[in-house]
Amino acid sequence: MTTVRPSEQMRDLGIVQYGAPVLDQVARPFDLPAEKDTAEQTVETLFAAMERIARVHPFAKGMGIAAPQIGIGRAAAIVQPADPAAAIVLLNPRITTRSEETDEQYEGCLSFFDVRGMVPRPLTITIATTELDGAEVTTVYERALARLIAHEIDHLDGLLYTARMQPGVEPIPVEEYRQTGRAWTYSE
Repeated sequence: MTTVRPSEQMRDLGIVQYGAPVLDQVARPFDLPAEKDTAEQTVETLFAAMERIARVHPFAKGMGIAAPQIGIGRAAAIVQPADPAAAIVLLNPRITTRSEETDEQYEGCLSFFDVRGMVPRPLTITIATTELDGAEVTTVYERALARLIAHEIDHLDGLLYTARMQPGVEPIPVEEYRQTGRAWTYSE
């Protein structure tokens, strides 16, 4: 019996894999409201991809997906929190402030799903996004949501989480990763 590697499973679900040029490029922002239809179509395509993935892989920590991961070089991403709250749609997101206080947790990525890596991230971020009508909205996110959103914004900036890892720290094979299915932990 042949075992399908996690990265092969993601590729088969339409996720662009490590090494593809679109993952290294800065995503092009939407000119909103002029490109409202294009932005809506991109978000719909992201939701469809997220639904395909959720059918085959549970995400106890929540999940996110950025447009470059489905081959679209535009500045759109979706984050689905671990709790049943509504998905967060990010158009033209950018981090405007980040807390000095950070922590380090394991992250995975749909674009190279065979490994997990310890990534330091700020505990609190403020992001600015653009609404379909062109209005800018600023929102503060903390802890797990801040981590998920920062990860997706990195994708839109052409960065993978490995670029954020401490020097000398390498990702570990998913088989060695022992926290599968457990939520990130944060000290109060």
